[in-house]
Amino acid sequence: MPKMQPIKFRSVEEMLDFLPEDELLITERLRSLILECIPNIQERLSYNVPFYRLHRGVCFIWPGAIAWGSKRSYEGVRIGFMQGHLLTDEYGILLRGDRKQVCYIEVKDWKDAPIDAIRQYLFEAAVIDARKARGV
Repeated sequence: MPKMQPIKFRSVEEMLDFLPEDELLITERLRSLILECIPNIQERLSYNVPFYRLHRGVCFIWPGAIAWGSKRSYEGVRIGFMQGHLLTDEYGILLRGDRKQVCYIEVKDWKDAPIDAIRQYLFEAAVIDARKARGV
């Protein structure tokens, strides 16, 4: 059975060292934005990319250079929301692909990143996480 990822990082820092410069810039800025919006969030490496959780999974950052499978499937960096289907998508920019719950935004160039929308989705995702933790 073939591996879904041909490389295995030991830390987020090791993954960051692997990224091409354009994706590194976007990834670092998304990390800062996540920590700014949700200061008590925990970061850990999962599937070779940073995942963030409070009570449960809240979001993740997936650079296109970190393939799932044998080849790269997109350009840029995705910020994904684990409970994206519950987010109010007032900006109309959340993508779902073929997923039922997870939604994401694809950032190909930081200067075009919808920062206000990402910030709002992060705040809302944290509220959804807290509600789910309380069983609401």
